Parts: sequence; structure tokens; C-alpha cells
Amino acid sequence: MIEVRNLVKKYGDHLAVDHLDFKIEGGRIYGFLGPNGAGKSTTMNIMTGYLGATEGEVIINGHDILKEPEEAKRHIGYLPEQPPLYMDMTVREYLEFAAELKGIKKKQRAGQIAEVENLVKIKDVEHRLIKNLSKGYRQRVGLAQAVLGFPEIIILDEPSVGLDPKQIIEIRELIRKLAKNHTVILSSHILAEVREVCDYIIIISKGRLMASDTPENLERMLGQQNVVEIEVKTSPLEVRRILKNVPGIERIEAQTAGNGVTKGSIHEKKGEDIRENVFRAFASAGSPLLTLKVSGTTLEDVFMELTQKDTVPAAFAKKIGWGEIRPENPVPPEGAVTADVENADSISGESVTDSEDQVELIKGEGADQDAGDL
Repeated sequence: MIEVRNLVKKYGDHLAVDHLDFKIEGGRIYGFLGPNGAGKSTTMNIMTGYLGATEGEVIINGHDILKEPEEAKRHIGYLPEQPPLYMDMTVREYLEFAAELKGIKKKQRAGQIAEVENLVKIKDVEHRLIKNLSKGYRQRVGLAQAVLGFPEIIILDEPSVGLDPKQIIEIRELIRKLAKNHTVILSSHILAEVREVCDYIIIISKGRLMASDTPENLERMLGQQNVVEIEVKTSPLEVRRILKNVPGIERIEAQTAGNGVTKGSIHEKKGEDIRENVFRAFASAGSPLLTLKVSGTTLEDVFMELTQKDTVPAAFAKKIGWGEIRPENPVPPEGAVTADVENADSISGESVTDSEDQVELIKGEGADQDAGDL
């Protein structure tokens, strides 16, 4: 449906987009993520024909957006971060204007406008001036113009920016509704929103592709274990004793939190779910838990790992084919360090040190060390 091939955009000496390669397939909601300055909006503007590229191609249903812009644009609807609205027009006037620009035949315009107004729920404000609408309604009007003509692909750049929580939920519902008949590409800084609605994620940083996969696979590739966090009114030593024979535990960390309460972090072995056994162990010991929750790998963890650190997990480097995408660049880009590819679960080459005020207990070897070692 969309192929981005070796895409480069330079502004003078600044490389905004650095040899991007990815594909967009039909029938999915794509999340397009990256920190500020990563090149997201630049890439979207190139994909939609608003901006030219220095090198590379964007192929939309077989048409190069740079060489066949009119034909390629027939297949896409675009909502920029700042919707191109005319404040002194009514909603109806604006949509009629947008329909004319899109080349929709006169006899089809009224029907299409009515359909998109009902779809995004703006029929009741069609005769109001756009300048008198709330931010949420303006965003809906922008969505309506993107959907006019019913293109196969809808591209939304930060559709929730500036909206309140209720409006964000409403826009999220609209995106799900659009996805029933369109492929949707969504750029957002709100990771929880992306995780909620998107079934495929593309992450870029400094103009480079960092990851491209389903949210579940990205979280799995990071290779972090689930951690069961507990609070209990007993000592760190007693926490260790109670958990000594509970199966499925890789490591226990415990520290005093005051008022006789101990906070513990229990690292599960991969593939294990220890919550019920942990709960039963403390109940049987007469030390009922005050809290128990699980913290696993999240999309936020993946995002931070790929965009805020100099080290890139080997599993991600291998997945996106650094050294394969660009024959002239047989190694990862300068400044990016990968972990050992032979150990895809390794996250970085950095050593991990424990804080001095925290107790770390390892199940197995040395598990019977005396209290003085704690």
C-alpha cells in the first residue's frame, strides 16, 4: 500500500530523515512514534506530497508521490498537526470547498459531505463558523476533510494534541471507526493512546528507523522480565524466608520503607506467573500483603530504550536490518551501539549496579547466606 524506500531529507547540513525504509500494509492502524525532532512530521509531509525529498521514494498504491503527486494523493487523506481550517467559513462551506479541491464530482458532494459529517459527528454544527467551535470540534472538522473522497489511507499527525481527556477518548473512538474501512497512520506523543488503538508501531529517532513491529512483539523483543512489586509489614529477611521455596522466582530485592513495612521487587523467571503463589505464601506465613502489582515491559520502556540511549538492543538492530538496508552502510549508524547479536535478549553492554540502600537476593546459589550478608 505504501512503501518508503531509502528516504532522505536534508536541510542544509542537517539530516532530518536518514535513509528510512518501511512498508505500510492495508487493514491496520499504524502508530508512528519518535521524540521531538525525530523527523516524524517531515516524513509525513513527504509521504503526503506537502514536502519534497532529497533522496528516495514514497510509493502509494504503485504511484510515486514525488513523480505522480496527483494520482498518489487520490489514495490518501491527511490531517496535519495544525488542521488547514478557514476560520471565517462555516463547517459546511469548508467541506464543500475541500470537496471541490479534491475533485469530487458535484452530484456526489452533498451525499459525501453528509456521510462524513455523520461519521465524525459534526452534522449539528455544520452551519456554525469554524472560529466559534471548540478545539475538539475543529479537530473533527479536520478529520472530515481528510475522509472526504473516502481514500484508502488516512494519515493523522498528532490528532489529539491540545485536546482534553474527554475529547481524546472521542477522537480515539473515531480512529477505530475509520479503521474499519481505511488504513490509518497515526503520529502521537501519547504512548498510552498509541498502545490502545494501534496494532503496528514504527519508531524513528534522529531520522532513522529504530523499530517496526506489533506492540506485543516490540515489548517481547526488549526481553525484560516481569517484576512483582509488593509491600508487606515484615522485615526484608522475613520476606526472603517466606519466598525461599516459591517456584518461578529469579531474583528478590527488598528494602525497608519505614513503619515496619518492607517493599519488595520479585523478578519472575521468563514464562512464569508467580502472583498467586506469592500471595498464598505470605498469607500462610501470617503476613498478608498490603499491595501486589506487576510491572512488565511497556511500550514506554521500548520507546525510551530506543530513543534515549546510545545502546540499541541487538534484537532490534537485527530486526530492522542495520547493515542490510543500506549496502553502503554495513554497520549501524554512527553513535549507535548494539548489544551482542548472538544474545538477542541482551539490552546493553552496560553493567547494572545496585543502589546501596537496596537488598538484592538471588534465588539458588548463596540463598542461605546469613542475615549479616543482608
